[in-house]
Amino acid sequence: MTATAKADLLRSLQTDSVLLLPNAWDAASAAVIAAAGAPAIATTSAGLSWSLGRPDGQALSRADAIDAVARIAAAVDVPVTADIEGGYDDLTATITGVVAAGAVGVNLEDSQAAGGPLYTIEEQSARIRQARTAATQAGLPGLVLNARTDVILFGLGDLDQAIARTLAYAEAGADSIFVPGLLDLAALRTLCDASPIPVNAMAMAGGPDVAALTGAGVRRISLGSAVAQAAYTTARQVTLELLGKGTLDSLDGTFDYGELNGLLVARNRP
Repeated sequence: MTATAKADLLRSLQTDSVLLLPNAWDAASAAVIAAAGAPAIATTSAGLSWSLGRPDGQALSRADAIDAVARIAAAVDVPVTADIEGGYDDLTATITGVVAAGAVGVNLEDSQAAGGPLYTIEEQSARIRQARTAATQAGLPGLVLNARTDVILFGLGDLDQAIARTLAYAEAGADSIFVPGLLDLAALRTLCDASPIPVNAMAMAGGPDVAALTGAGVRRISLGSAVAQAAYTTARQVTLELLGKGTLDSLDGTFDYGELNGLLVARNRP
């Protein structure tokens, strides 16, 4: 499937249906998620950063981020959308790089650093237009651009401000809007009713489930760093059990070695 076809598919998944989007952090996690039936895969900057020994929050280099996207995209046949955080200083170079790496979508934040400040609405709208221009110049004008606003996540604004940014980002060319931290169903319904583009919510343990989020009008549901956190939680549980009771019950039901290895063997044959 060509990059253009993958981008068209990714866009249709969040406009013609509800896109359930697990987040991968390396090639193996992407292969597992795709094999489980996910129609598309998003990367998680947090999981990717942790796997490289760095904290989340725009601490990655552009080269490391692009290399990771390339490995993930090469491991699967489904569309991949890349979390590029704030764009890694040179947004045009980042867009060019991730398109060359095989991504057909990006998640672009309006925060300048973890916790803020945010770019102004005008600044971020210009950055969205810049990203679209860069994608066009890279040969993928249909790049699916998920605009993320952190007004709620970082406590820097309210729902009205999130809606104002949604409208501006849509006008600038974003394909969807992501407001992490917003899980109140009534507020999500208000946002979905006001938004001219699909709304992405980040589901989390203890929060609304897929049916509830979909009922509020959400069209794209991702998991952020949750899957990576679950994997690292398992590593801790197994270690504590081994060092404590000396048993291995925490390993019950784990992925079969041959099955997991087989997901990558075929793709690495000469």
